[in-house]
Amino acid sequence: MASVPRSEPPAGGQPIVATDVPARVSDADREYVEHVVRRSGTSFYWAMRLLPPEKRHAMFAVYAFCREVDDIADEPGDPVTKQDALAAWRDAVGRLYRGVADQPVTAALLQPVARFGLRKEDFLAVIDGMEMDAGPRIRIRDMAELQLYCDRVACAVGRLSVRIFGVPQPVGDRLAAAQGQALQLTNILRDIEEDAQRDRLYLPVDLLLAGEGMNALDLAEQHATVVLKRAPVAQVCAQLAEQARRCFDEARTLAQACDRQQVRPAVIMMEVYRRTFRRLVGRGWDRWAEPVSVPAPEKLWVALRYGVM
Repeated sequence: MASVPRSEPPAGGQPIVATDVPARVSDADREYVEHVVRRSGTSFYWAMRLLPPEKRHAMFAVYAFCREVDDIADEPGDPVTKQDALAAWRDAVGRLYRGVADQPVTAALLQPVARFGLRKEDFLAVIDGMEMDAGPRIRIRDMAELQLYCDRVACAVGRLSVRIFGVPQPVGDRLAAAQGQALQLTNILRDIEEDAQRDRLYLPVDLLLAGEGMNALDLAEQHATVVLKRAPVAQVCAQLAEQARRCFDEARTLAQACDRQQVRPAVIMMEVYRRTFRRLVGRGWDRWAEPVSVPAPEKLWVALRYGVM
């Protein structure tokens, strides 16, 4: 089983502000990050388009950063090469916070970092999460490690986003934590079969070991597709679903306490994922391998309902 370094989610601390920020972002850099967002096919492109220009461009830059490092972890390739590429991004973030940008994404991030007080540790947390994904196989030891993973790949992005949206603290980081956990748990529950094909198993090992005939050696050495045939998948999914439901409820309560205009993109994302989650629950965990999705027209309705009306 691959060893994953443990760390605590970043809490508080003063933002590190880049110096020597250019008066404006070049058109080429701005077009590049928007192209990355559009090319990704994310249904939340239009949610980001609802933001005022300065915040919209900032979100495009943050999303482009996340997309670039996520592609490194997800694309086929040698794990060492992936780790080297992620280390290069870690260095690029370090230079960014010294006011130096030598590529389009970090150039597009210079102004948002200074303007919105985006924290270096949140960008680095995203890279930490991608390093967890970059190995030849993934096994998550327990709920604590799963929560750490969710914090890195989802909540850290939320912490960057709420600062751009202008959500006051500490409610902003609380919203990022609850929504990030809810969304990432939904992703995990939705993609069990797809992840298993790549020998990725995000269901916590300690919960899977509760099944009869399961042992730690099998979980560590056997391919994820083999493990899932014997593991108590439905039982573990039900436990994770309950955690996701609580996080959705908390995120909705926190969002309702915020200025509606500030959290529109977050609410749109949450409502689309909530619909995915409801479909997963309705399908049942005994049929975990059956795909579930939200149709494009329904996503559009959500964007109109929560973004315009």
